[in-house]
Amino acid sequence: MIRTFLILLLIPCTLFAHEGEEHGDAKKATVKSATYFSSEAASDKYELLFKYQPLQPGKAAVLNLYASDFYTNAPIDSARIQITVGGNPNIKLTVKQVDKGIYEVAGIFPAKKAYNLTVNINSTLGPDLILVKDIEIGKELAVAETIQEQHSHWYSSNWFFGLVGLLIGVIAMFFIMKKTNRKVAAAIIILCCLLPTATFNTATAHEGEDHGSATAKGGALSGTFMVEKESQFLFNVLTQQIKTGEFNQSAQVLATVVASPQGRAVIQSPQTGKVISLKATPGQTVGAGQVIAVVEQTIDAGTQSSIIAQNSDWKAKRNEVEAQYTAAKIQYDRLMKIEDIAAKKDITEAKARLEQAEKNRALYQNIPLQQVQGAKYFNLVSPITGIVGNYNYSVGSFINSGETLLEVTNLNKVYVEAQSFTTDANQLKELAGITTSSNNKNDTTLYQLKLISAAQEVNAGNQSQKVIFEIINPKGQFKIGESINLYLSSKNVATQVIVPNDAIAEVNGKPVLFIKDKAEQFSISYISKGASNGQYTTIIKGVEQGERIVTTGVYQMKTIYLNQ
Repeated sequence: MIRTFLILLLIPCTLFAHEGEEHGDAKKATVKSATYFSSEAASDKYELLFKYQPLQPGKAAVLNLYASDFYTNAPIDSARIQITVGGNPNIKLTVKQVDKGIYEVAGIFPAKKAYNLTVNINSTLGPDLILVKDIEIGKELAVAETIQEQHSHWYSSNWFFGLVGLLIGVIAMFFIMKKTNRKVAAAIIILCCLLPTATFNTATAHEGEDHGSATAKGGALSGTFMVEKESQFLFNVLTQQIKTGEFNQSAQVLATVVASPQGRAVIQSPQTGKVISLKATPGQTVGAGQVIAVVEQTIDAGTQSSIIAQNSDWKAKRNEVEAQYTAAKIQYDRLMKIEDIAAKKDITEAKARLEQAEKNRALYQNIPLQQVQGAKYFNLVSPITGIVGNYNYSVGSFINSGETLLEVTNLNKVYVEAQSFTTDANQLKELAGITTSSNNKNDTTLYQLKLISAAQEVNAGNQSQKVIFEIINPKGQFKIGESINLYLSSKNVATQVIVPNDAIAEVNGKPVLFIKDKAEQFSISYISKGASNGQYTTIIKGVEQGERIVTTGVYQMKTIYLNQ
């Protein structure tokens, strides 16, 4: 029984130990140090950033200068730069371009102190004079600091209190067993062992720690992050200053591209036959009236017999006409040889017979072959100018009367069919414009539309109305059956903060903008979006006028932020 009590007394000591942690051991945390020095300055035209390794006085020094447009962050190429040292006119600095927007500055700084540089820069943006302060000479980079965490003392550990509880329990057991039964003694001993450890752990365990905080663990993303200038130039990260502008209130309507009446032609066979030749290939542009295919007509036995009889009769008549022409020519030639003694009347009659014989002969020679053969072959032609689609039949296939061989489509003129509701239909009466954009990401054109037909009926299922528009000058960017968005802009104009749609990204399902704070420092801002017209979106809150937001390279910025 005593052995069992001893085992129970050891349980509190093991239970209150922290799994996977040793509070009695010292912990070390390393703080990340900088790998270079930097100084920056900006004007209303340029943003300059100097980056350099530790520089020693009296020795050759090399600094990297990054020059960019202050508003767009575009690198400044082929700039003329002259740099002087404030208060030290004898220090000569040379500037050499090493890459687009990157320049190398070389010279010797005599003393160990902070220097101020005056940069005279001139480029396509115009001339400017910028002061860059605190170029540290003789200063070393900070070494990564190791922070020693305070460890717990021996007299504050759980083991100490567990042993004290065990000792008190054994002493209590010795005295209590003399005066009471063993069950009561066991209960008192366990209680005495549990109280010290439980009280201490409740009061002091986790003191100074916050295990539930994501920040303490390092799992939370900071609102600011660093992107080195080299990466900005490499990923072509461009910015734009936020401004308030006039924004037309607009409504967005889903629409479908359909062919115009003159934009699609269906080529069908008027008779049953066999396709013997295809004169155009899919994707080829054909003109109106151009032959697309040749079809051989399928003829039954009765029709074939009639054609043979007609063919024989045609040959007999052609031979008769040929004989009449030959006789008329011989008679006319004979009279012309004896023109001096022949009667003028006979010569005139012979000439008339020859001319008539020539006309009859020419008539039979110009009769087409298909007429001789009973129109056995016929051509299928395109009624419009357009692009040939895929063939439904190949050479040698039989096609029935009324079946479609192919379609010819002309995308130079297309219509748009939109489903609008009552509110949108009323807005059509007072519109400043109707625009759309293609689904081609490389096409940034905003296309204008013209209203062709207002709604004549209402869909009983969803109470929508069908409206027809024409896209002006679509340039072949829209395909039949394609779904697009129409933006119906009203005449009501409001002054709001607007940003390009390309600048808006999503992080954790929420819209964000990336803001440039300094030369290499960016921050993320969660925003509330307003209305959009396809190219720009109004911002209700999240950014302010004058801030510089990333408009190009947004995906790269998002990746860098999530991987910090």
